[in-house]
Amino acid sequence: MERPEVVLENSDAVYEFYRDHQQNRWQARGAYALLARRYRARVAYAPAARERLRELVSQRRPLLISINHLSQLDPYTVAAAAWSSVLRPVIGRTRVLAKDELFLEEKLRRRIDMMGGIPVFRGKDHGLRAVNAAGQQMIDVCAERLRRGDGVAVFPEGTCNNVDPTQVQSVGSGIGHIGFRAMKLGAQPVLVSLGLSYGPRTDPTVEPSKEEAKSASFYFGVPVELPARPAEIARLVRAELQTALDGAVAAY
Repeated sequence: MERPEVVLENSDAVYEFYRDHQQNRWQARGAYALLARRYRARVAYAPAARERLRELVSQRRPLLISINHLSQLDPYTVAAAAWSSVLRPVIGRTRVLAKDELFLEEKLRRRIDMMGGIPVFRGKDHGLRAVNAAGQQMIDVCAERLRRGDGVAVFPEGTCNNVDPTQVQSVGSGIGHIGFRAMKLGAQPVLVSLGLSYGPRTDPTVEPSKEEAKSASFYFGVPVELPARPAEIARLVRAELQTALDGAVAAY
């Protein structure tokens, strides 16, 4: 299928494409390995988290991965952490939600596609009413990918945290609806919380440079089963992600 232009007016074709898009897994693994060498992420785990994650990966349970959002560099440092963690086997089988503007420039879009990206049309960029239908399509696509056994990685705060890098900001309802709809389709996704810290920031409105982003601290919380309702999932996501962020800050 020909790759559609990623613009809001074309959302039907966009999500039809990304419902089935599969990147070259070996190319993705090579890119993640390169990013791991470049950014040298440091990865730690809550007690029993590493063993539980290995078990879930071996069982091919779909993972709903929640990560706090601090910088435009996060997708690259998170990729570095994935390669350096027990998530390495799911590289190439994990979808990553990314804002639509990253898909506009052809060279960058190829990178995002290779990393498993799915576009998100955000209300803050286009208006809440304008993106409603596209948002429902995005949630349906993510739920379907989880049903098929893929993982889905989400920055549930929706935008970079320029307030306090040690505190998870408001979590949108989208991740709750993704988990809920996946379970309605018969999937059994597990929530994996991954905290990220670039260390103390004297000014949280200034993002870290590429050099400052090296050796970021990542911390995996213990994976948990999802509750039944979208709002309950969203509340759980925020609580679990804060615990993981506390671990990343402490381990920096």
